Amino acid sequence: MQIINDTKREAFTLIEIILVIVILGIVSMIGADIIAHMYEGYTRSKIVNELTQKTELSIEQIAKRLQYRIKNTTFARDKNNPNTIKPLSSDDLNETFNMIEWIGYDNEGFLGDYNGSVNVPGWSGFVDLNNANTDKTQIVTPGSHLSYAKSTINALSYNDIDISAPTPGKGPAIVFKCWNSVEPKMYGFDYTHPNDHNNTLRVKSVGEDVLQFTENLNSKELCEQYYLAWSAYALVPEGNDANDFNLTLYYNYQPWYGEKYSDPGTKHSVVAEHVSTFRFIKVGNTVRIKLCIQDGNQTGTSVGICKEKAVF
Repeated sequence: MQIINDTKREAFTLIEIILVIVILGIVSMIGADIIAHMYEGYTRSKIVNELTQKTELSIEQIAKRLQYRIKNTTFARDKNNPNTIKPLSSDDLNETFNMIEWIGYDNEGFLGDYNGSVNVPGWSGFVDLNNANTDKTQIVTPGSHLSYAKSTINALSYNDIDISAPTPGKGPAIVFKCWNSVEPKMYGFDYTHPNDHNNTLRVKSVGEDVLQFTENLNSKELCEQYYLAWSAYALVPEGNDANDFNLTLYYNYQPWYGEKYSDPGTKHSVVAEHVSTFRFIKVGNTVRIKLCIQDGNQTGTSVGICKEKAVF
């Protein structure tokens, strides 16, 4: 008897194997491309989020400082000639005026400290003109607890400023609120001639509620309200690239003693790196600032984030 086997065994042909390899290669290429795009998208999203946070934090830091400016002390400097200054409200303020400088009043000292029952301001900002001890040598400032202001200013100035015993060239000043002069003279303070500081008056504390002038007032008049200040501030773009620079904050210097932000040893810190745009303008009593930061080409394609803020 003959057994017939109809089962046919066939192997893959060379052409079929080649086709399979080609198809697998195409699928691999597509998959790799998808993964690469996904990674690129993730990286870009991560950088954008980081830039957004960095830009938001930087502009908030700037706004917090500007919030406590003495308004008529705020002006712009020309990057090509830093000795050229103009008020922020000038109509001819162009992009070369990219540095902003101001005197900040002592907000932390003003807030004071808790004395066990109530919060007492370090300095009240008021002058008792009717007090017999208020004259051209000193003012009585009721409601003040100047020892609180002293400890706060001492800590914030890295022990440089002692309002009760100022060292030569280092000390606080008061600016009377009732004096208004044409900007950029800080209520009579001329930045271009630091020795002519006019109505910005150097002082030191005596006891808890007396501020003694450390200079001759001559014909200057006293007013009922004042600011206490111990530092000026300057935001300065630094770097050779106009579209990629660092924004640096200079502080802890006293222009009423002739000090400048550009003096060697002036304390400073970088507010933001890889800045592409820093603009400011004054509208009424408000300063509008714009800040743009880029990623420094981390992904091969420049990514930038811009933020704007108005500071009253």
